[in-house]
Amino acid sequence: MPGEKAKPLTNAQKQQRYRERQMQSGKKELRGYLTPEALACYQELAEKTHWNDSVLLSNALRLTYAAYKLGQIGLLNAWLNEHKK
Repeated sequence: MPGEKAKPLTNAQKQQRYRERQMQSGKKELRGYLTPEALACYQELAEKTHWNDSVLLSNALRLTYAAYKLGQIGLLNAWLNEHKK
């Protein structure tokens, strides 16, 4: 039927299509709850770097992994504890 218009997508359908495109491009969605200390750190980083949530999480994971590979997780954790972050 050439004269019929396609039914518009619902928000849920749009979100599903977006998630599928992200997965096809090799990205993975992660979610979690932040402690008040972590939320304060997140807000400070977001203000200073102007990174969105996705970039901030991605970079945080990459930096943590780099610290792990260099054997610096203990040092990083000690700094966070000393500065109550």
